[in-house]
Amino acid sequence: MEIPHFGIPPELARRMSMAEQHEYLRTRLSRRRTLVTAGAVAGGLLAGCSGAGPGNDTATRSPSPSTSKAPGSHLTPFGRHLAFGADPKTQMRISWQVPLAVRRPYLRVGLRPDGLGRKVEAELRDLHTPELKGVRAAVEQYYLHAALDGLRPDTTYYYGVGHDGFDPASPQHRSTITSFRTAPAKPPERFVFTAFGDQGVGEEAALNDRLLLRRSPAFHLHAGDICYADPIGKGKESDVFDASQWDRFLKQTEPVARSVPWMVTTGNHDMEAWYSPDGYGGQLARFSLPESGFDARTAPGVYAFTYGNVGVVALDANDVSYEIPANFGYTEGRQTKWLDKKLGELRADASVDFIVVFFHHCAYSTSTHASDGGVRAEWPPLFAKHQVDLVINGHNHVYERTDAIRNGEVGRPVPVGGTTDPRRDGIVYVTAGGGGKELYGFPDGVKESYEGNTADREPVATFRWTRSQDTKAESVQWSRVRYRGFSFLSVEAESGAAPRLKVSALASSGERIDHFEVRRGA
Repeated sequence: MEIPHFGIPPELARRMSMAEQHEYLRTRLSRRRTLVTAGAVAGGLLAGCSGAGPGNDTATRSPSPSTSKAPGSHLTPFGRHLAFGADPKTQMRISWQVPLAVRRPYLRVGLRPDGLGRKVEAELRDLHTPELKGVRAAVEQYYLHAALDGLRPDTTYYYGVGHDGFDPASPQHRSTITSFRTAPAKPPERFVFTAFGDQGVGEEAALNDRLLLRRSPAFHLHAGDICYADPIGKGKESDVFDASQWDRFLKQTEPVARSVPWMVTTGNHDMEAWYSPDGYGGQLARFSLPESGFDARTAPGVYAFTYGNVGVVALDANDVSYEIPANFGYTEGRQTKWLDKKLGELRADASVDFIVVFFHHCAYSTSTHASDGGVRAEWPPLFAKHQVDLVINGHNHVYERTDAIRNGEVGRPVPVGGTTDPRRDGIVYVTAGGGGKELYGFPDGVKESYEGNTADREPVATFRWTRSQDTKAESVQWSRVRYRGFSFLSVEAESGAAPRLKVSALASSGERIDHFEVRRGA
């Protein structure tokens, strides 16, 4: 039975791109308001706090609706999640959700938990998911965002979120107050960040959250396929979709993301075709991410920031994927041009020792989805040109790590515990797809190989996706570490005379399954 396309004749829908379907349905399905980050008060403690959202110079702020019949005192905010602005030293974006529309939402912030003296107006982004008869009911969701600019570097701030009837500074709600810390003005001697992809909602996903929080990360990278509200992942209107999965995900993630910036990018399951533009309207409603030179209105998963001596670049691999082409070419090459420019800027910055790039689809992997030829064609040449130090992917629900790859081949073997220099050896690619969703495996007959259980090095028969959406077989030597289990990546960055990245992979048991070092000049 074919699922209806909201009034688009099925024979027509099959011939339409996702962008064309959006245009056809735009006036019926798009109720997302103009996205603009709320302004904050100027002067005093938060001097310089300002609205820094997309298009803040031209768009008007969305008023808070007052349609809820429930008193504000009965509506508890949930799903708090942080993200850096373009400058982690001075900017933080705070987002949360309310179950129904509220009046005058706001953020309180200060330098002490009992001194939240500044009140910052929040901006509403309400999201409507239309009914699909016989499949799902309509869903209304209310996301709130506040932008903090002009913060002090290396400073702990306390905050609480509220609205009319719910004041986080009141005695009955003080337990909701939490904190975050801005990045240091100068690179610290060491800091840790964590990463995974393909999390979803469930016991293993929540366990990974608890484990990574013990690492006290400065931030977390989520390499796409965030919550699986769309479990099909083809980016089509006919995909099954449950918007309420996002409520469950944000509640699950809140114990970490309320204090650790949760930096996401887009996977194939995050192309939610019911929201324009390009299926990213939901992402735009739920997250406030850094604005760093690319178009945050149309490509929310593309941005960059620098923390300490590490430059981080997030990319949207849906733009170049041969395997799942719903959004193939949607930036018309602009993302790749931006990437070239941004990597050049980071490599020219004397304060940046390491460049880490993360995105969803794998350039090099042997698991179920294998390697995406579109990613390989576009981005590894730029990674090599600018000597990227580490690439992190998801998509395949395993942990897999390559040797250092140079010109598509092994530039240098990097065994467990090994050391590599990308200037000489090439780049290590890590698939960190064990974030919590059901696990994949490896090709038949291929053994797992990880710390404490290493197998003899052997060629692996796998494949890559071609532009025609066919697969092309290949035998590869670069698959060094393979682990079929839930896991996450923990990266310790050290600065100084001999900077290095100490990369570890940890299983959900807490056991280390891989580790290696990236050193420049090693």
